[in-house]
Amino acid sequence: MSNMSIKSAPPGPPRTLSPSRASDFMRCPLLYRYRTIDRLAEPPSAAAMRGRLVHLVLEALFDLPRADRSPQAAQDLVEPAYERLMDDDARLDQLFADGRLTPEAFIGEARDLVNAYFDLEDPTRLIPEARELLVEAQLDGGPTLRGYIDRLEVAPGSGLIRIADYKTGKSPAPRFQAETMFQLRFYALILWLTRGQIPAQVLLLYLGNRDKITAAPTSGDLERTRLRIETIWREIQRMVAAGDFPPVKGPLCGWCSFQAQCPLFGGVPPSFPLPVQGLSEAA
Repeated sequence: MSNMSIKSAPPGPPRTLSPSRASDFMRCPLLYRYRTIDRLAEPPSAAAMRGRLVHLVLEALFDLPRADRSPQAAQDLVEPAYERLMDDDARLDQLFADGRLTPEAFIGEARDLVNAYFDLEDPTRLIPEARELLVEAQLDGGPTLRGYIDRLEVAPGSGLIRIADYKTGKSPAPRFQAETMFQLRFYALILWLTRGQIPAQVLLLYLGNRDKITAAPTSGDLERTRLRIETIWREIQRMVAAGDFPPVKGPLCGWCSFQAQCPLFGGVPPSFPLPVQGLSEAA
């Protein structure tokens, strides 16, 4: 992915909102605080690192001439992408420290996911306008919406827009698919605000089980997404002003990196780093 280097920044009041951080807040406000405001360090996740590696490969694949975007060409890009990931993120070595995962196994799993991509679509037929595209839009009285679109396509002639996103996990059960679409509707809202055009289609490619999910967002969908974002932002500001981000217990707590700082697991949160005065203007 683009902009992969790890950068540190001092804690401060939130001013932007991405789909990932919005999802963190909906899952657990304390998780949002630790990642966005305190910016506590987290150990690397093999799944997340593998996803970044596969994204790097697929980004590089579309740098090749269309006729050259073959499965073998993609496999040839895996090792260079792994080297780039090592250069960009020093935490990669931590994945292999205890010996349970080897670099060879890690790379092999990424190769399998890259192969799976070719079962879902033919990259020789695609001409993306952009890849790993940073998109931003300012909501009136709210945050700057921000995120990276894996692939943006604009159809010749009609100008219709499609957003495509790669997922290296498996597709969710139907009852959970609405939540998975939140990220792409978030991006679609940004494009609507900045380009004045609603994407004709959003596409999720799940490499983990070779599945795809598509949707055609409407103005009603995006207005509801906007309202949801505004509600999330108001709650974030309220919790910042109160200095209180409560934890919420859920099925993913067992995989959370912050159990030692979570009251639900006997931990004690660090002192809240922000002064209360003036937060409305700063946020």
